[in-house]
Order: sequence, then structure tokens, then C-alpha cells
Amino acid sequence: MELGAAGLPVIVDRNVVESVGEIWRLDDEWWRVPIHRHYVEAILEGGKHVVLFEDVITGEWFVQTP
Repeated sequence: MELGAAGLPVIVDRNVVESVGEIWRLDDEWWRVPIHRHYVEAILEGGKHVVLFEDVITGEWFVQTP
């Protein structure tokens, strides 16, 4: 995954991110093991829809396909 100047992914699995939909953040489980994630809904080159998220604690990005 390649990040652009705004810190959002621009290349995912060798596909260009054509557009970005919703962006949201999830902060949960503060009473056990904290979860802090930054989500980005994206449309990739060729029309594939994915949800990307960054684990804010580790800085790692992950890809989910709905």
C-alpha cells in the first residue's frame, strides 16, 4: 500500500485509488484492549470497492473487501 501526501492510500494491491468515499474513525474497547482505527472507503481502478483501515496504534494499513 502506498500513501499519498494527505496520508491516505493512493495505491492498493497495485491498483490506483480512483475515489474516496466516507472516512471515519473507531475508538473502542478502552476498558480492555484499546482499538483505534482510521477507516477509508475507496473505489480502486477497475471499479473494485474496498474498505481500508489503519491501526492507529501500530500505523499498519489493512484492506477489507465487503
